[in-house]
Amino acid sequence: MNLFTETNDMLFKHGKTPSDVRWVGSENYGYFSWDHFAEIADKEYNNGYGGTEVAYDLLIVGDDWWMEREEYDGSEWWSFKTMPKKPSLWRRPPVINVKSVFGSDANLITINEE
Repeated sequence: MNLFTETNDMLFKHGKTPSDVRWVGSENYGYFSWDHFAEIADKEYNNGYGGTEVAYDLLIVGDDWWMEREEYDGSEWWSFKTMPKKPSLWRRPPVINVKSVFGSDANLITINEE
């Protein structure tokens, strides 16, 4: 897999172009330009199972979205993320009374219906 091609494909899949990228880098270590990324990422790597080859903390960041590296058992890929949308007022009240954020389903928010 070519990292630069893979990155461009993921951008295109989500309606983005390199001009939508604000910075590339790591939240903890700093950032650099898209142009510099283009120079250093045009390289083949093995994205299959085994060991990861691309920096696990690499981010591609836009105004309200970002791409981060995902990995499972050494297999790696980009994951595209966007800012969550706040629930609209017509669906739910603007503030909910939450009873718990713990449960058998970690994504389940239990709402106090009282």
